[in-house]
Amino acid sequence: MATVLVPLPDRDFDVTEVAVPWRVLTEAGHEVVFATEDGATPAADPLLLTGVIFGKLGAHPDALACYRDLEQAAAFTSPRRWRDLDPASFDGLLLAGGHAPGMRQYLGSTALHAFIADHWRLGRPVAAICHGVLPLARAVDTTTGRSVLAGHRTTCLPRYMERSAYLLTFWKLGRYYRTYPAYVEDEVRAALASPDDFVRGPRTLTARGTRDDDGPAFIVEDGRYVSGRWPGDAWRLARALAARLA
Repeated sequence: MATVLVPLPDRDFDVTEVAVPWRVLTEAGHEVVFATEDGATPAADPLLLTGVIFGKLGAHPDALACYRDLEQAAAFTSPRRWRDLDPASFDGLLLAGGHAPGMRQYLGSTALHAFIADHWRLGRPVAAICHGVLPLARAVDTTTGRSVLAGHRTTCLPRYMERSAYLLTFWKLGRYYRTYPAYVEDEVRAALASPDDFVRGPRTLTARGTRDDDGPAFIVEDGRYVSGRWPGDAWRLARALAARLA
């Protein structure tokens, strides 16, 4: 059994990108440890639970069912504190995403970036999805002065997806879909050693992978590191991480 760390903000993380991997990993017999900045019980982006706009664009029923079970899990309701974490205590790391404003606490934490860099140096499995690739892009390898992602292949939330969601909802939700002025893809690309190391994947706005069908999903596998674009890749990403832990 492996122990996997999932650091989170206090609020606004993506329902699917946390609850689905938790389900897959725990069903595979692994322990999932959650951590927030000061040990507060985290809460998902509420709009993803009810539907972002007109009941649409929210988490799908399978992910919602996983999240309702997750809310009862002791590891989730009593998370650890970021400052108490020892990188060597974890066999793997999952960096989930989310785009609402509360995510900045997690995505922009320099303390968390330093922890991620320390864990990355151990050479253990790491999975990141959507905005969750940003903390990796921002984590600096102190021996090179560059992002830990430099020299590795990755995907993340594609610019066309982020822009489309923003344009569809700006009239009602403002910058809800724009966490930072720069697009996620642009910042991640800037952290890489070569433009060819970024893999956008096939274009889609609706087709999602499911528990039983990975066909519509897309991930990038680079040795012990695996990355996904958006919630539609969560089931496949989680299975790829579980395989590396095995």
